Amino acid sequence: MMLAKSASGRWKWSVLGVTTFGSFIANADATIVVVALPAILTGLHSNIATMLWTLTGYMLVSTVLLLPLGRLSDLVGRKTLFLSGFLVFALGSALCGATPSGPDLIAFRCLQGLGGAALSALGTPIITEAFPSSELGFALGINSLAWVLGSLVGPVAGGILVATLGWRSVFYVTVPFSILAAILGWFVLPRSARRVAKLQMDVSGLFLFTTALTLVLVIFTEGLAWGWLSPRILTLALVALASAALFVRRELTTKEPLFDLRLFGIKAFGAAQGVVTFASIGFFATTFLLTFYLQGGLAQSPLATGLLLVPLSAPQLLSSPMGGRLADRIGSAWPIWGGVAGLGIGALWLSQLPDRLSVWAIALPLALMAVANGFYWPPLSSLVMKVSPRERLGMASGLFYTFRNIGFSLSLTLALVFAETSLPAAQAVGVFLGLHTGTSRLMADALMHAVRTAFLWFTLAFGIALAAGIPILIAQRDGRRPHPVQL
Repeated sequence: MMLAKSASGRWKWSVLGVTTFGSFIANADATIVVVALPAILTGLHSNIATMLWTLTGYMLVSTVLLLPLGRLSDLVGRKTLFLSGFLVFALGSALCGATPSGPDLIAFRCLQGLGGAALSALGTPIITEAFPSSELGFALGINSLAWVLGSLVGPVAGGILVATLGWRSVFYVTVPFSILAAILGWFVLPRSARRVAKLQMDVSGLFLFTTALTLVLVIFTEGLAWGWLSPRILTLALVALASAALFVRRELTTKEPLFDLRLFGIKAFGAAQGVVTFASIGFFATTFLLTFYLQGGLAQSPLATGLLLVPLSAPQLLSSPMGGRLADRIGSAWPIWGGVAGLGIGALWLSQLPDRLSVWAIALPLALMAVANGFYWPPLSSLVMKVSPRERLGMASGLFYTFRNIGFSLSLTLALVFAETSLPAAQAVGVFLGLHTGTSRLMADALMHAVRTAFLWFTLAFGIALAAGIPILIAQRDGRRPHPVQL
């Protein structure tokens, strides 16, 4: 029995509640950890490089496993894998809280990443199977609120926990909620049918995909420190390219591919991957760049910086459900295109940031970007699910979020590149972590110029995302409504 037939009436909203809570936990944890990093660094007598790997290690593992877990859910069902994500995340969180050293913390954060990958990759296809197509955009809009609430609650909760109970509490706090969500989900989520009698995972394809993507993420992470043309980076790039080429060849010939490349034959699906990649490049680094601008350029405190960044999240509480509902009524194309255009205008606006603090010069473009993000994201994720074959929903979702995370990694890398044109690498990272809240006047001016330049380049990224979305507009103009395609 398909999940959509089981999750009717009030049960579909219960399904949405459990999956949305999974997204909230994953995002709130990420923002809490960022706030707690200075305290963790001091408490473990560690260094900045190790602290950064507590962030990038989680991102690397969760990104690499998105597609494999999505594909596995297509074969064996999603319920058990999704609920296991809660339990693995809880275990990783508990171990992070008890960690004795920085290297151990990195390892336990990677374990968290495994749980986070399951929650991210499987939540969207579970919602897709629970809701009819006419309500899917609205449901995914509600689900996306979890990321907004996580961004709002995480920094505040992290600050309070670190100040009152110590940095270990930021990890322990998610443990009981994750376990409770797993128990609730066991009763709420309908059981999805096992689609194969015997598991046939493309092990060779999995190895090649994991190798290529891991090396790409390592290149993004270490390129600045090692040098983009250093022998290590060039060697990793060659191995990554070779692995990617072999992966494509493998997927074209095997009977049970990890990723069915024929999905790219669906024009809307392929266009959506281009949109999400370049829109993620343009959007994700906004917080990082403004942190450099406010703390490094204008000597604002971490608390003041956090308050000034609230407009980037709060308006999405309204715009995300509205964007999803609009897509259900008029189709996904115009909300996607309009949202990305709004993001580009906001980035262009931020490229004109003044040399002195102006609350309105920050709040207005951030509010525009928040509204635009709420209008573009639910329709885009809804479109990907609607055009994908039912038996490939996990695969499609895994690939979609993989491209999103690759965009995130590129965005952060580019932001650090621009910051380090004005500040030494260690000082640039220290500014982001709140360890350094002031620089010389000359360096502060140079840093603000670098931030404005970065936003100009990210405006270009949004322009490319708009171009990538043209096939979606054309398809809707021609009256071709999205529907699942049988491959």
